[in-house]
Amino acid sequence: MGSGKSTIGRQLAKKLHRKFFDSDREIEKRTGVSISWIFEMEGEEGFREREQKVIDELSAMDNIVMATGGGAVLAEANRRNLKRGKVVYLAA
Repeated sequence: MGSGKSTIGRQLAKKLHRKFFDSDREIEKRTGVSISWIFEMEGEEGFREREQKVIDELSAMDNIVMATGGGAVLAEANRRNLKRGKVVYLAA
């Protein structure tokens, strides 16, 4: 958290003339509720299932820059899907 994933991601996408996606914002857009609400109602497991689905879909797209939540890399499926492109780690 707080390493600048979304900020840097947006700047990188602009510089590369690519579309930018934030996986957390995409989940909120699709569900119509906040990440904190999903955690409260479905727990971390429910959120992680949604996150994995969104990352799978977004990582299959071409010519995008994607920012994920910090915990996304804990799931093997997400790590595998993110390897479809280049991964940049930002440390705060």
